[in-house]
Amino acid sequence: MKVLLVKPNNLSDHIQPSLGLAYLAEAIRDRHEVIILDCIKEDIGPNGFAHRILKDFRPDLVGIQCYTFDLGNVRKLLRVTKDWDPGIVTVVGGAHISSDPVRAFDNLHKDLDFAFAGEAETGFPKFIDMLDDPAIESDYASIPGLVWKNDKEYVVNPGNMEDDLDRLGDPAWDLIRPDLYPESQHGAFFNKFPIAPIITTRGCPYSCTFCSAPILSGKKLRHHSKEYVLRNISNLYHNYGIREFHIVDDNFTQDIEYAKVIVRGILSLNLDISLAMPNGIRMDYLDDELLELLKKAGLYLVSIAVESGNDEILKKMKKGTKVHKIHQDVKLIKKHGFDIAAFFILGFPEETLETIQDTIDLSMELPLLRANYFTYLPLPGTESYHQLEENGEIENVDWDHYYIMSAAYTPQGIDREELLAIKKKAFLKFYFRPRVLIRNLMSIKNYRHFKFLLKRFYNWIIVKNHHSTDFLVHHESSSSAPASTVSIK
Repeated sequence: MKVLLVKPNNLSDHIQPSLGLAYLAEAIRDRHEVIILDCIKEDIGPNGFAHRILKDFRPDLVGIQCYTFDLGNVRKLLRVTKDWDPGIVTVVGGAHISSDPVRAFDNLHKDLDFAFAGEAETGFPKFIDMLDDPAIESDYASIPGLVWKNDKEYVVNPGNMEDDLDRLGDPAWDLIRPDLYPESQHGAFFNKFPIAPIITTRGCPYSCTFCSAPILSGKKLRHHSKEYVLRNISNLYHNYGIREFHIVDDNFTQDIEYAKVIVRGILSLNLDISLAMPNGIRMDYLDDELLELLKKAGLYLVSIAVESGNDEILKKMKKGTKVHKIHQDVKLIKKHGFDIAAFFILGFPEETLETIQDTIDLSMELPLLRANYFTYLPLPGTESYHQLEENGEIENVDWDHYYIMSAAYTPQGIDREELLAIKKKAFLKFYFRPRVLIRNLMSIKNYRHFKFLLKRFYNWIIVKNHHSTDFLVHHESSSSAPASTVSIK
């Protein structure tokens, strides 16, 4: 069977290989012909997808990865696929489907045949084999994680998360070729190049109300063996020329002793590499020994998820920390000479201009090299999303224009333009402080990198701040909110 796995185009600046698709490809490649298409990297839209890909490869099945902010482009790819050949089987999987399988499927049902919720490495190969072999009875109910329609009813099969991650095999590196991706894969800055993402664990035991990570990979922390991780690093270094590795676990430091074993193993390889953890780490699971090991292994930047500078909002987020603890943890990280990048959420439910100011103030107080300000985005399946639905604050969502960098939701008393202006002002104030500006300018590698940064700066400040998202119904009073009283001091 000919299988095309697709990462759709979107507005993101992040152009990085899809490990999820690489794992799926590895699971089926011994029995089926499979290719992976990254529409972002190849800059392929719906028309190019039809004329350059479907025409040349002629797949029997098209599987598309879907995050919530991909939905509009996923819909277009499904439509193009069915227009080209109605007989092509269409499948969608990923975070959005996993978060709310029935509603997500129903939203795409016109051109979607099947979907997978949760991890699909176990169910997807069985499903492909079933479609390909007439001798295998079509028993959809037996496929783990499959979402399908039985007459007029949607059925969501129970999933199956593999405890022994090594059994999933190595990602199909030759099908995603991380060495052929652009320099700034997971952000604006990097230390060495080429770059490849790796994953050592799956699962997140925390209950942050805004985060969908546990929905996709569960709350139980599962590990790859040290041997597995080191084998992949060595393979990527020697056979693909990779010189920087991005550990993209949801929380690499959750099991601190495991993290130390992995880092010691990386050191034993004696490779000239850099490390980064762009998804951020939990600061409450750090100690001097781990930080010292990470420094020796080539970690050059510690990314942390601060989220808020107000204790009450941190409590509502269920972050399990307080502002004074954040100061202590950052001090520990700086003691070991790391640069620090931090993530902040502005406009979380029940926030006020004062609590937003607390967050901005904290971002200026902490010794950070970089700050990433995001407006709160309600993600399906999360606790905060369900609460907003129950309160009548979310309805008639236009998923095709849902975007992570726009103010899709605003709390009572704050309108959309006001919140975007606050975010923009905070961004400019943070990065145009002389110390921060000079340090970041010194990190520019070459003229091409400089042009990329200018483009990204323009996108963040101009284009993405004005991306249309007028589709969420929130408090009536927000349209008549007072002028901003948040001061970026």
